Amino acid sequence: MDAQSLAERVVARMYDHDPFSIWLGIERLVVAPGRCELRMTVREEMLNGFSIAHGGITYSLADSCLAFAANSHGIQSVSVETSISHTRPVKAGDVLTATSEEMSLSRSIGIYHITVRDQDGRTVALFKGTVYRTGKPWFPDEHA
Repeated sequence: MDAQSLAERVVARMYDHDPFSIWLGIERLVVAPGRCELRMTVREEMLNGFSIAHGGITYSLADSCLAFAANSHGIQSVSVETSISHTRPVKAGDVLTATSEEMSLSRSIGIYHITVRDQDGRTVALFKGTVYRTGKPWFPDEHA
């Protein structure tokens, strides 16, 4: 299986077993080895007491983008450290797009930057994630 097909297959399996990402309404726009782009629309029930999106919404979108990008190489990877900076308020109806950038990848560690933008292209959050690559393949019974 080529790298692109493997990436798509891994992310499809992850998404299909991820009720939270499904609840968020995440759409997969781009899936490639080490790369992911996701989109979602902020709903009323995602707002906090200030009538802006709860910080966990942009965090969750970015975290899903991290997970899909990091696992797209076909090796099971789990986050060990993440952080986010919220740069602009997000309102109901805003359409958010998270885009990953693979900064570093070794046998055991991957580092990713995720930028979350609104429908006008304005950056609303910057996320950094570090993952541990377990060495376990997603499809161990298949030969590459």
